[in-house]
Amino acid sequence: MTKKELALLAVEALKKEYPDALCSLTAANPLELLIATRLSAQCTDARVNLVTPALFAKYPTLDDYCSADVRDIEEIIHSCGFYHGKARDIIAIAKKIKSDFGGRVPDTIEDLTSLQGVGRKTANLIIGDVYHKPAVVTDTHLIRLANRIGLVETKDPVKVETALRKLLPPEESNNFCHRTVLHGRAVCTARKANCDVCVLNEFCKKKI
Repeated sequence: MTKKELALLAVEALKKEYPDALCSLTAANPLELLIATRLSAQCTDARVNLVTPALFAKYPTLDDYCSADVRDIEEIIHSCGFYHGKARDIIAIAKKIKSDFGGRVPDTIEDLTSLQGVGRKTANLIIGDVYHKPAVVTDTHLIRLANRIGLVETKDPVKVETALRKLLPPEESNNFCHRTVLHGRAVCTARKANCDVCVLNEFCKKKI
């Protein structure tokens, strides 16, 4: 079986198991999703979703973030961790979106990663969830599952992204990433692969 064939089997198995492939971060617009994703670094999505309602209510527009007091944002997002850097990044992101991108969240990897604190993982999430372009969000769950299944033999996020872009159907790549997060949390966890109840078990490399 080729890796491409293996990828298609994994796509279909996870699609049946998790028909609703949704991002677990709560956001009402592209800017909110970008900010929520920045906050999620080294923090759970559940914690971010507890923090963002107050942040989004106080700062509903791009201009609000541009003129925000960094100390106020720090206070609101404190429980997300690394709040000094995250608060600075949020304001810097807003200012650059306004000055360089006409107030619109960019829709390319290159433009998004030019924003302070935004890496390829975040950029892929935005282009996939907001702009519905092929995207590979290489979070820890995807990297773990892709290695265990046998799709890749590396833990380098950029190499995983590059490899999976070649293997996954473009129209399925973003949803596949969301489904691996759900599966990685529920079944194929970092501490234990619960192979007996895993929908990927039949063709998973880890089982061999």
